[in-house]
This record gives sequence, C-alpha cells and structure tokens, in this order.
Amino acid sequence: MLYTSTRDNSIRVTAAQAIAKGISDEGGLFVPCEFPAFSLEKIGDMAAMSYIDRAKTVLKEYLTDFTEEELDYCVTGAYEASKFSSAKIAPTVNINANENVLELWHGPTCAFKDMALQLLPYLMTVSAKKTAEGKTIVILVATSGDTGKAALEGFKDVENTKILVFYPVDGVSPMQKLQMTTQEGSNVAVCAIKGNFDDAQSAVKAIFTNDEIKRELAAKNMMFSSANSINWGRLVPQIVYYFSAYCDLLEQGRIALGDEINVVVPTGNFGNILAGYYAKRMGLPIKKLVCASNSNNVLTDFLTSGEYNKNRQFYTTSSPSMDILISSNLERLLYHAAGDDDAYVRELMASLSDSGKYIVTEAVIDTIQAYFTAGCCDENAVYDTIKQHFDSFGYLSDTHTAVALKVYADYVNATGDDIPTVIDSTASPYKFSKSVLTAVNGGTTPLLDEFEMVDALFEKTGTAVPAPLQSLKNKAVLHSSVCDREHMSEMVFKLLNL
Repeated sequence: MLYTSTRDNSIRVTAAQAIAKGISDEGGLFVPCEFPAFSLEKIGDMAAMSYIDRAKTVLKEYLTDFTEEELDYCVTGAYEASKFSSAKIAPTVNINANENVLELWHGPTCAFKDMALQLLPYLMTVSAKKTAEGKTIVILVATSGDTGKAALEGFKDVENTKILVFYPVDGVSPMQKLQMTTQEGSNVAVCAIKGNFDDAQSAVKAIFTNDEIKRELAAKNMMFSSANSINWGRLVPQIVYYFSAYCDLLEQGRIALGDEINVVVPTGNFGNILAGYYAKRMGLPIKKLVCASNSNNVLTDFLTSGEYNKNRQFYTTSSPSMDILISSNLERLLYHAAGDDDAYVRELMASLSDSGKYIVTEAVIDTIQAYFTAGCCDENAVYDTIKQHFDSFGYLSDTHTAVALKVYADYVNATGDDIPTVIDSTASPYKFSKSVLTAVNGGTTPLLDEFEMVDALFEKTGTAVPAPLQSLKNKAVLHSSVCDREHMSEMVFKLLNL
C-alpha cells in the first residue's frame, strides 16, 4: 500500500513516511492509492474477534510496511485493557429500536480522539525508526478541545518526541481546558491562542509548510509532524471502529451479515466521518453516512448544495469540538470524489484560501451525495435532545452526541429510513457537565464550580463519573502561555527552548 498527496498525485510514499511527515511538502494530505477490499465472509470472521484483533485485521491492509511484530506492538500497546474503562474498548449500546450508540470515549481522556491517539505514538515511533532515525519529531497540534488532551496523553514522555498544543482561549469547555493545562510530561507544552480553532489550525498549517522554519528545525535535528487528523496515522485507526460496531451488531443479533446500516457522525473537521467513508469503500455495508453539524453548519450546506463557504458567522456553542468552519479532511473526500484529480483539488483549495469559498462541479457533488447526507442542530435542540433521551431511555449523552441524535431523528422523519443505525458518541457527558446538567434540569444552571457540577450531575442521573476526570480536581495548572495567532511561530521556538 502506497500513499499519494491530494495536491500532487505523482507522489508515492509508504505508510511510515506518510505518518512521520504528517502532511505533504506542498500542503496536501496523504491518501491511500487504493482501497483494500473486505468480503462479507472476512467481516463475519471479525465478529468473534476482540477489538485488538479487529484492529490488526483492518490496519495490516494499510500499514503494509509494518512487520507483523511491529503492528502487534503498536495495537496491543494502544488498546491494553488498563487504559480503557470498557472491556469492549468501543462498545456499541442499543438505545431504542434501531438506534445504537457507538461509545468512543472509554479511553484515558474520555473522548473519541483516544481511539486514534493512543495508537498514533506507537505508529509514529515505529515510522520514525524506519524513515527519520535519530531525529526528534515535534508534534504540532491545533485543537478544538479533545484532540489536545488526547495527543498530550498519548505522546507524553515518548522518546525522541516533543508535543506542542495550541487551543482557542475561549473555545473549549472548562474541563477540556483543565485537562490540557494540568498535563504532565517532560516533552509537552500547551499554549492558548487569542482566536478560534480555525485560526489555530490555519496557523499550524502555515508553520508546517514554512521552509525557513523547517530549515531551522532541521539544523537542530528536528522535524515537524502532526497529531491532528490531517495525519494519516490519526485517521486510519478510526476506520477500525466502524467495522467493530458492525461486528457488535452481528454479535447482538441486531443485523444479519450483509445487512446495511446507517452511520451518523457529529463532526467538525470531517475526519471521523471520513473514516466511515473509507470503511464503506472497503466493503462495509453502510447505506448512508449522515453528517451532523451544530450551529456552525458549513458542512451541512456544502453536502446539500455543493458550495463550501466559510464566510459566515462563527458560533461558540455547547459542542466546542465542532466549532469549526474550515474542515480539513474534506480535502481528502474531494480528491476521491473528483477521480483523484490533484489539479482540481489545488484549484479548490486555492479558492478557499483566497476567497473563503468554492463550488464543486455537479458531477463531484452527485458522487459525494451518493454516500453522504447531512443535517444540523441548534443550541435549543441540543439541550432538548439530552433531556429527552435521558427522560425516555435513561441514556445520558454529551452535547456533541446530542447533535448526532437530533440529526438522526430528523433524518428518519424526513426519509423514513429507519434501518439499524450506529450513532457515534464522541465524549463523556462529564466533559461538558455544565451544559448537560442544565439540559437534564430543563434549562436551569446551578451556581456551582466545575467539579460541583460533576457531583450534581452524578446525583441527578446516577451515571458513573470517569476516573480520569474525577482525578483532575486537585491537579496544579502547569501551562499558562497565551499568544496571538500571528505570533504562533515565535511561540513554537519559545516552547522548544530554541
């Protein structure tokens, strides 16, 4: 399996090269040159496997330059039982009729990013030994909330790496901020930026492709890589849990082998749902991928109309990990939908950079709509959905999951398509305890601090509080740096002590 770039398809690199580099030199994203084909028989065989074995089965098709021993080291280390609060790693929970929630937040930071970011440091270490022996890899991350902590936790004290995380100063929940600013580790640094996630992400991409900065790092025997989902090593582990969810439904007798399912994903940067698209392209029987957005509904508009336009009001919502107007991973989908036309992707990305928008051809949007549909959810509906699901089914969801639950309900009402469906649950409700407690209280927010909110939510619902969040209560804040977007490159050198 080789990889090419969305902006230069003459490039051919191995999986290890793609993972170590993170992003192609010209700014494109690495994509596989082909999709492995999984037969129904092969998928059926996976049903009896553990999550670790399901992961190995999928990943070995993409990481063909990893030996069996290397792959076993990576996957077994990432998903060892002590790191996850569920023996299933990512359990699929039936809520109501054909509504099944894929809980992706049982890892050490209580968010779906753990599913990839527990594995990425292992993949990065093996990849670096193959392609960049002796170099220190500087992991540069922009986060809208969950990626930052998951990356910090995954990479802390990993040999020959340093990790720098930038987050919007007012754009994450109090619990997310506390998770990052209390992070321990000899190789970690965290900095807030005055701006939103798109500002941080755009600045990080600019730093990645700045030749002068790269030369300065090279002189210190360092190189950049990424833990954002622009890195193929972040995206490929996410493909696994769609196969795993399908296998769970087979095990539970909710579907028969070959039955189609729908998948609903709350997404901002488009990586989580793109992994579902890759699973479908590989042969997993997914009928529709339903893209769920919050009030920042740029993806809904694009998937409905074919026009992508980030020139709109930016909303700070109760689901901050989706407060994004530039969805990086959409570039990968555009490349595939345009028949691997790198020149066309370059044209679209140039238009996005210059004017903040682009319009795809009718053929491209028709191709995309064959796989995807979309919907969005405003703030009032988020709160109503949390309360309704708890009152009706005893199921407590976080704000992001509530967006997906509401969009799923709207989709069924509009289409009547109520086949068995997997709905991604991306975070523990306790990461957003103020919003969730307000919702189950019917709109009343108690005057409590963050951890009193956690206690009150537990008393109200009886839903278990994850130990990693409970343990934050008495941790000291270790990272307090703040900078403007324009000074992020200088902050990178400051945090690296260069």
